[in-house]
Amino acid sequence: MNSSSKIIELKGLTRERMREFFSSIDEKPFRGDQVFNWIYNHLEFDFDRMLNLPKSLREKLNIYSQLNSLKLETTQNSLSTGTKKYLFNTSDNRKIESVVIPEKNRKTLCISTQVGCPLDCKFCATGVMGYKRNLTTGEIVDQYLLAAKEYGKENITNIVYMGMGEPLINFENTIESLKIFTDELNKGLSRNRITVSTAGIPDKIRMLADSGLRVKLALSLHSCFDERRDIIMPINKKYPLKDVFEACKYYSHKTKTRITFEYTMLKNINDRQEDVEALIRLSRQMPSKVNVIPFNSIKHMNPEGISAELEPTGMSRILEFVDKLRTENVTVMIRDTQGDDISAACGQLAVKSIA
Repeated sequence: MNSSSKIIELKGLTRERMREFFSSIDEKPFRGDQVFNWIYNHLEFDFDRMLNLPKSLREKLNIYSQLNSLKLETTQNSLSTGTKKYLFNTSDNRKIESVVIPEKNRKTLCISTQVGCPLDCKFCATGVMGYKRNLTTGEIVDQYLLAAKEYGKENITNIVYMGMGEPLINFENTIESLKIFTDELNKGLSRNRITVSTAGIPDKIRMLADSGLRVKLALSLHSCFDERRDIIMPINKKYPLKDVFEACKYYSHKTKTRITFEYTMLKNINDRQEDVEALIRLSRQMPSKVNVIPFNSIKHMNPEGISAELEPTGMSRILEFVDKLRTENVTVMIRDTQGDDISAACGQLAVKSIA
């Protein structure tokens, strides 16, 4: 490799690709393992501090590579729940957000996979924001690296791909990032503590199942009826529920995991008795659980049309809805609203300008 060669961003390289890079600069492949360890276990992003590398190699790395996918711009803390929101800047000056959600037995980092989102789900602020581009693998994993460095690596126990964007549209970079997070040399992270959330792209769900990664899958469901889901989630017109459910069954069978159905409660849209009955029927088709999510306001994005008309189901109705499901042995969790005071709750992540 000569000095005119392209500078390689090492954040985002799987360990295998890291070893290939070191071979390409005439170094032993095991040096890739060492640098991988420095990045992901020690959160060290300065080659000159990687002291088990020869000085000549550190000098070479400063010429041919870099470790700066994202820049941490600002953080916000929720005074009521301790939720922490991170605003990152990309190299082409795009803004993305991630959130750390503290709970009793875990602290979950919610990461983004796109600048904005093309799916236009009517209850989601990111959909109102619009879409610019996919994030690179480096930009996906750097949300974890920078948040872990600031928040404390040992404090982040779980990762969910539930931030801005649809992970399975950005499929290759999502897969590469999962390979990095689940690598045996990446200490402190476990595949059973990583969840990928999707609005439902059947062929990609099957491909994720066949990848061998065996992370958890969450389906952003929100209605069991195509005619209702078509309205609040336009992607349903392309991928109807029958096809999505078959893909979820395949995923559950192939990976031996249960599917999480995410269900945002919307007044008079998906909180009826027939919705309860449909969820009960669905839960009997595959190993699964239901995450019931109170609708969080997206008025900070000044939505129009249907998005501006949506109202949350009242908590008494939510509790009644959940009780009916549990009576039929459906596993249900009610997700606590966390971070709505800083627009960091479920469905609220957005940056007003992505132009």
